[in-house]
Formats: sequence, structure tokens, C-alpha cells
Amino acid sequence: MVSKQLNKWFKQTVVMGALALASTHASAANLQLYPLDQVELKDSAFLHAQQTNIDYLLQLDADKLLAPYRREAGLEPRKESYGNWENTGLDGHIGGHYLTALSLSYASSKDPRLLERLQYAIDELVIIQKAGETGYLGGIPNGPAMWQEVANGKIEADLFSMNKRWVPWYNIHKMYAGLRDAYLIGGQAKAKDMLLKYGEWTKWLVKNLSHEQIQTMLITEHGGMNEVFADMYAMSGDESYLKLARDFSQLSILNPLLQNQDRLNGLHANTQIPKVVGFARVAEVAGDKKWQAAAEYFWDRVVNHRSTAIGGNSVKEHFHSLDNFEAMITDIEGPETCNTYNMLKLSKMLYLTTKDSKYLDFYERGMYNHILSSQHPEHGGLVYFTSMRPGHYRMYSDVDHAMWCCVGSGIENHGKYGELVYAHDENNNIYVNLFVNSKLYLPKRGLTLEQQTSFPEQASSKIIVQGSGEFKLMLRQPSWLKGDKMDVWVNGTKQKHAKVENGYLVLNNQWQTGDLVEFELPMQTKAEALPGDTNHYAVVHGPLVMGSKVNPFPNEQLNFVSDDSRMGHIARGEMCPPEALPVILDDPDKFVKGLKPVAGQPLAFTASTNIDNPLAEPVVLVPFYKLHDTRYQVYWPNTSTADLTEFRNKAAREAAKLAELEAKTVDKVAPGEQQPESDHFYQGEGSEAGVHMGKHWRHAHAWFSYQLNNTGHAGKFIRITYFGLDNGRNFEIHLAGQKIADVALKGDKGADFFTVDYPIPAELLQAKKDKLEIKFVAKAGSIAGGIYGVRLMSTK
Repeated sequence: MVSKQLNKWFKQTVVMGALALASTHASAANLQLYPLDQVELKDSAFLHAQQTNIDYLLQLDADKLLAPYRREAGLEPRKESYGNWENTGLDGHIGGHYLTALSLSYASSKDPRLLERLQYAIDELVIIQKAGETGYLGGIPNGPAMWQEVANGKIEADLFSMNKRWVPWYNIHKMYAGLRDAYLIGGQAKAKDMLLKYGEWTKWLVKNLSHEQIQTMLITEHGGMNEVFADMYAMSGDESYLKLARDFSQLSILNPLLQNQDRLNGLHANTQIPKVVGFARVAEVAGDKKWQAAAEYFWDRVVNHRSTAIGGNSVKEHFHSLDNFEAMITDIEGPETCNTYNMLKLSKMLYLTTKDSKYLDFYERGMYNHILSSQHPEHGGLVYFTSMRPGHYRMYSDVDHAMWCCVGSGIENHGKYGELVYAHDENNNIYVNLFVNSKLYLPKRGLTLEQQTSFPEQASSKIIVQGSGEFKLMLRQPSWLKGDKMDVWVNGTKQKHAKVENGYLVLNNQWQTGDLVEFELPMQTKAEALPGDTNHYAVVHGPLVMGSKVNPFPNEQLNFVSDDSRMGHIARGEMCPPEALPVILDDPDKFVKGLKPVAGQPLAFTASTNIDNPLAEPVVLVPFYKLHDTRYQVYWPNTSTADLTEFRNKAAREAAKLAELEAKTVDKVAPGEQQPESDHFYQGEGSEAGVHMGKHWRHAHAWFSYQLNNTGHAGKFIRITYFGLDNGRNFEIHLAGQKIADVALKGDKGADFFTVDYPIPAELLQAKKDKLEIKFVAKAGSIAGGIYGVRLMSTK
């Protein structure tokens, strides 16, 4: 009875959100999506992921997630906050994601438990917002004091900290977005009122700030604040929110894109992508064609020049050089799931405004191979980094201990698989975009379309019509079709002269109950080179990236579930030596043509030709999203038969050199990179960061510091990396409060990087400290740095 009442209430109240959402489309010519509650997933990997994610959501404790908000509003928390990122500076960020995730998953599943959780969280936030009095809702430690500094014009912005807080705008963006989604998707009328009150707080905050001061704030990662302000404009009609959306659009990123200039090398990837989502949203609500073109240009540069086969991008969260993807297959920290979460959001927006199906091709690739693969199919744990290094593996979150950004976006990801399966235009023609077992309910039109398919296990689909009406049924013809054609039958008759428009096969008919549309989806298989590197290839079958389980260490016992440490999301086990893994020999296309289907196992292939395999087991390729709790290989090295011996010898030498360095490294920091710096509790004054010759650096006119982990008290030396032409820079290095070196950079080492090892004083060694603060302090009138690398070493 309770379930029926909640569903009835949801149906009534969600109309408000649906109407508001529909009003956000600037042009009637845009395509529009159906609300999630009208798309029902049927048996498939996506339905399984949706249900697994619901279990994960129900294990999360709303009172723990809301504890930072109650604390900052002066209220006693009902329970102690979660740990990990939730109590070390990014307090409260998961709470906003939680509202969005509950809204999405309830709309998709109609599970009343999710609605009850959503209503509880909103009611609690009403109390918290009222207690705070200003409209502010945040869990940032001592946030009100910091925001008062900002309102007074005191702004200290670094890449990942502002006024000594960890990305505060990024943090509160999650609550802004959560309230928006609770209203638009979850049907919570209270959430709109709360969101607009929050907006009034922002207006107060910036009313006395200049344009330049706001742009200074935007140096620090700030999520998609411009997007949510554009949404608030569309929801309320208040022009001041459109102004805020433009004010919160960072010009140093936007202006090069307006000029079709790619200046993304070295930038933190997921800092930039939400900004561009915002540019696209402002373009949509304001009809700004230039900003729309800038967003399209960014999408092209990332998708077609900076992305891997799985749709993910970046190494250690940063865009690397266009002409050198080597780090993608040597580093363990490959594409970040948050990046693809935001790239799919951007792809969806650009598809709806342009009707160009190329955006769907990427969306589908990323959805199958990165997003779906980022959830453990049994316990629901979520992945941060998906390593592309051959022979490496992934870590999964523990629901009670891991509170990373990719957990926040992850609990959203698996509740919205139905969002883009179908779309419609202003004439109510229906677009079939993705081949997912599902039902589309159109009660106002008296129509139901059921797509019955076991794709990709079976390369076909069919649609059954219930109801009647005249409309075009638009079937997407994906770019991966074998032979570039789709055979279609309507009620058993093959459609030989069906029209094709914008990548869709058009079926125009007066449809009746029982009409049956059947179509084939033959998939081609190809070898796809890593961008900028023709020596590594992925195998792609239709939209699926194929991977192989590899077991170079037969007796190895790996832990695939993270602990609660700041760096628990990184798979830090032994790196597999490249010479121990399979290699494609000679022509990669011949390797692909030689793949043989495994009898009785759909989408499984054995590789036995044009391959050198040193492993004991045969090489079996399966869809990457099916590989879990294992080392794997997605990118395959390629060399000639004649060069194989030297190839393996060279790989062994390089791997041994790297292994020796890592074995001697107790801890390390990459200056200027967000996660390494935040994980080592970066602090500083007058500090700046950037990229030079592909390497990140940090320097300071005053000082900056990190906290190094001295595991086992093994640290004996500090190794610092400098650039040889830096000149006239004089500073001190302090360790645990003691000066250990005076440094004078004279620009006499040439145009290359070099390292210096500084011995740790005997008294510090004897103290056996678990943590060692390293601090770089500029001398009067000079600069400390640039520092390109910091390592705590056990030996020289």
C-alpha cells in the first residue's frame, strides 16, 4: 500500500520537474529525452548494474553523509561523519551526489525505499538550511568564516585550494546539482525553494566582487557552477542567474576554445570538462552559437585526439601531450571515471542540440567500456582509475570507507542507463539511439514501444508497438556496423528503400498494435591504435573494447577492495613486467582476423595467430566490462617478428630500471597535480603551479609544503627534481621543522631536468617519525622552486 501511495505521489509531483526540465531547452528544434520514469530497463547488464547500485545506495547512511552539513550549521550531527575524503577537507561532497543518485535511481526503478531516503535527506536539509539562516548549505570545515573572507574580497586561489580549503566551489557544486536534480528528476518541490535560497546566498557572496576577483576564484577547481546557474535561470526565469553563469565561466579556458585553439596539455582534465558542460548549457539557454561552437571544438579535441579506446582520458587526472601517449601504457593511474561521467554529459547535451549521431557513438563507447566496467557486478564497488597499463588492475570502493569523487559520480552513473536509449523531436518522432532491452511508455499518446534484444550477445534487436499513431521511427545506424548498413524488416517485409537522415534509418508509418520492427546489428572487429602511438593496439568489436585476463604471477594474492586511506583508490601492487605479457606480431589487422570464437561463449575469442604469448594460459578476449578482480590487458604492444627479442629485452631493461626506483621510493609527490598534492596535504602561501616540457611544477614566492608518509621509518634521503635552466632562485628546504638545505638554482644545468638527493639528518632518522613535513621556503625577494618532483628515498 505504501509503495502504491508513493508511486502515485511521485507521478503527480514529478510533472512539475518534467515541465521545468522541458523548459530548459532553448529551441523547439532540439531533440528531447523522455523522463527516466518512462523508460524501463529489462533484463541486461545495465539492469543488473542499476539494481546493484540501488543496493549500494541503500547501504549508505544519510545521517553520516549529512553530518558535515549539520556541524557547519551549528547543529549536533545525528551520527559521526564518514571518513576518508569526507572528513579530511572535502566534507559533504558525497551528500550532493547522493541526492542526484537517489533521484535518478528512483525515477528509473520506482523503488519506494529510494524515495523515502530522498524525502528524508531533503527534510533534513530544510532544517539545516534554516538553522544556517543565510541559505548556505555546505560541509566545508569552518566554511562560513572562509566565505566571509571571500565576500570581503580576500581570495587566495590555487589550482586545488582556495583560502586554504580543498576545492570549496567544487564541493558545494555537488549540493547545488543535487537540489536541482531532486526537484527536476525526483519531484521534490522543496528542493527548488532550497536551491533558489542557495542562489540568493551566492548573489550576496559576489555582489561586491569585481569580474577579475570572480575569475581569480575560478583558478581553483569549481565543478560545473556555470552549468547549474544556467539551469537555475531556466527554472526560475531570473536573468541574474544567467549573469552568474557567464561570470562563473572561466575565460582563460573559454577564450582559446572560441579561437579553436587546443591549450589543454597538462591541465587537470576533470577540472576542465565540467566548465565546458557549463559553456554548452549557457549556449543552450542563451542561444549563444559561439559558446556552442567552443563546446563542440573541445569535445572533438578530447574525443578524437585525447581519448583511449574505452572512452576515458587523462593520466593521473591530467591531459598529456598530444604526440606522446606513452604514459597511458606505463603509468598505473589511467583514465579517471569522473572524466567520462562528464564527457558523457557533454556528449548528451551536444547530441540534443545538434542531432549529430557521432555524439551517440562516443556515448555508447564510454557507457559500455568505462562506465559499466567501473562497477563491480557483485558488491557494487566503484572504480577511480582504470589503468591502461598492460598487466595492471583496478581498485574498487568499499561502501563504508571509500568516499572519492568517483564514488560520488559513480552512484549517479548506474541509475541513468535509460536516459539516452530513446529521444524525440518537436514532431513526436521517436529516435532509437541505443540497443538496450527496454520499454518506452508514452501514456499521453497511448503508446508503448518495447525493444527486445540481448545485444551485444546477439547482433540484432526488435521493436514491438502497442497502440497506434503516425510517426517516424528513427533507428540509429552506428558507425561500427559491419558493412556500414543495417537490414530492417517491418512486419516481415524487408525495407529496401528506407531513407537515411543524419545517421538514422527512417521508418515512416501509421503504426498499429502488434507492428514488429526487426533489425540486424552486425559488428565489425578492428585493431584501434592508441592515439599518438602506433605501437599499441586495442581490439574493438562493434562498440565493445575487448580485454584479456592475464596472470603473470600465478600465486599472487591481490586485494581489489580499497581501505580508507587517502590513496586507497590507486592499485599499488607490483607492476607487471612488459616482457611477461602477450605481444601482437607484425600486422595488427592479421591478428584481429585470426581471432576465433569460443564455442558456447558469446563475445569470447581466442588469439593464436600473429601473437607471441609467454603466459601459461591461452589468450581469451572478452568484453572489458566483464573483467573484474583480475589483472588485464586492453592495449597490446606490437612489434615485428624480427624485432621481438630486442623488443622484449628493451622492455625488461626499462621495467627493471623503473622497478628499482620504485623499490627505493618510500613516498612521492608530483607537485602541481591535484590528487598527489591533496593526498599529501599540500599547504602554501604565494604559490603557483603549471606545466613545462610535459612536467608539472610548483613554486612559491613565500612557501609551500607536503606531508610525506615515512612508512616503516625507511626514509633516508629526499630526492628533488629541478629544471636545468631555472636561474636566480634561492630558497631553503625544511624537513619536520628543521632546515636541511639551502638551494641556489643558477640555470647552469642545461635544458633538461635533474635530481639532487639530500640526506635526512641523523637526529630526524633517530626520531623515527611516521610523517615528515617537507617545506620549501623562498628567501627574501626570491622564489622557492620550481619543484618538479619530490621523493622520499630509502637509499640513493
